[in-house]
Amino acid sequence: MTQLKHRPRSLLSSPWGQMVERVIGVALQAVDPEQAVLSHAHRQDDQLIVAGQAYDLDRFRRVLLIAFGKAGLPMGMAMSSLLGERLTEGVLLVKEGYGDLTPGREAPPALQRLRVLEAGHPTPDTRGLQAARQIAELLESCGEDDLVICLVSGGASALLVSPVAGVSLEDLRSLTSTLLACGASIDEINSLRKHLEGLKGGKLARLAAPARVIALILSDVVGDRLDVIASGPTAPDGTTFTQAWAVLKRYQLLERTPPPILDYLSRGIEGEIPENPATDDPLFSRVQNVVVAGNRHAASAAVECARDEGLNALLLTTYLQGEARQAGRFLAAILRQAATSSQPLPRPGLLVAGGETTVTVLGAGLGGRNQELALAAVEDLAGLDDVALVSLATDGGDGPTDAAGAVVTGATHRMAVEAGLHPAEFLARNDAYHFFEALGDLLKPGPTLTNVNDLIFLFAF
Repeated sequence: MTQLKHRPRSLLSSPWGQMVERVIGVALQAVDPEQAVLSHAHRQDDQLIVAGQAYDLDRFRRVLLIAFGKAGLPMGMAMSSLLGERLTEGVLLVKEGYGDLTPGREAPPALQRLRVLEAGHPTPDTRGLQAARQIAELLESCGEDDLVICLVSGGASALLVSPVAGVSLEDLRSLTSTLLACGASIDEINSLRKHLEGLKGGKLARLAAPARVIALILSDVVGDRLDVIASGPTAPDGTTFTQAWAVLKRYQLLERTPPPILDYLSRGIEGEIPENPATDDPLFSRVQNVVVAGNRHAASAAVECARDEGLNALLLTTYLQGEARQAGRFLAAILRQAATSSQPLPRPGLLVAGGETTVTVLGAGLGGRNQELALAAVEDLAGLDDVALVSLATDGGDGPTDAAGAVVTGATHRMAVEAGLHPAEFLARNDAYHFFEALGDLLKPGPTLTNVNDLIFLFAF
C-alpha cells in the first residue's frame, strides 16, 4: 500500500486518520501499473495473449517495446518480464525522477535491452524531443513482420514531444504554458497537440505501419477516450484542424499564439496538410488498443475498502470536470448535506468522486487543481464535526508542486483564521499550496508511478 511520506496534521491528530490513509492506499494499489498490465496480458509458451487476442511470437522478426508516460517503468518491467528472450529492443520514456526502480526491486533481465530515458513534465523539454526522435527512428525501421508493443500512461502528451516541420519546441512550450494557465480542458489541449506533433493523433501507429501494434493504456482521461489519452498516438483522431483552431479562439489566445503554429493550423484548415488518420483508416486493422486501468478502478476500490472498514460508501462519479474552485464548493455542499441530514448516505460514510478539474490562473501563487479544489471547500465545511474532504492527484504530484493535494476538515477554517490565514485571499491569488503548507495539511505521497486522474474523498464519520 502506498504510504504518505508526509502525513497531514489533520490525519495525525484524528482517530480516523489511519482509516483515511488505508482507503487512499487501496485506491492507488488498485491501479498499480504492473498488475494492470499483467491482468490483461500473459504468455503461454510462444503465444502472447493480450485481452483475449493471441500473437505468435515466432512469426515476428522483432518485438519492440515502447513506453511513454509516468507509469512507463513499472509497465515496462511487467511486459519485459513476459517477453523475456523474445524482446528485441525498445525505449521507456518517463518523467524526470521516475526512471529509478523502487528500492528492493530487481529488474527482469530483459529490461536491460531497453533504453530508459527521462524528460520534463508538464512542460516539454529537449530531452523529450530527443527521446521522441529515438522512438521515431525505431518505428521507421519497422516492417510487416515486426510487433510493436506500446505502453501508454498519463503524462505522455508532454513527454513525447515531436513538433511538426516549421514549429519549434519553444513554440510548443509557449502554447502549452498558455493553455494550462487559461483553464482549457485536456481534450482541448490535446486537440492542438494532435495537430502540431508528429507522433500524436494516430500518427505513431501510422509511422509503425505495416507492423502490428499493441497498445496497453493506463487511462488518465475522463471517460477513457482513446483519442485523448496521451493525445491518441495509436488511436484514430476524431478532431480536425478547424476544431484545434477553435480552441485558441474560444480562449482568446490567437494573438498570444506563436505565428508558426497559426500558420501550420491555417494550412491544415485550407487542406494543404492532411488530417490525422481517422476511424476508417485501414492502418488501424493492425492495431489493438486496450485500456488496462483507469479512474473508475481506483474509485471503486476505495468504495469497497471503505465498506470493509464499516463505512457506508458510494461512488458519486468518475466524470468530475470544470473549474476546481467550483467543484470544491459543490462537493463541500454534498459533504455538508451528508453530515447534517444523512443524505445521500448516513454516517459513518464515504462518497468518492473522480475526474479532472481545471484551474484558470489569475494570481501569482503556487498550487494545483486538487489543492485549489480543497481550498475552495474550506469555508463551506467550517464548523462541521468529524468530516474530511481529501483531494488527491493519483500520480503524487499536483500541478508544479511536490504535493498531491490536501486535506480539509471542519476545523480547518478556524485554525486558518487563528493563524492569520484567510482562505478567500489565498484562493484569489491561486495560492493553495502555501495555505495548506502553513497548516500542515498538504498530501505528499511522493511519485506513485501510476496516474489515473484525481480522486476526491468525502468522509463523514
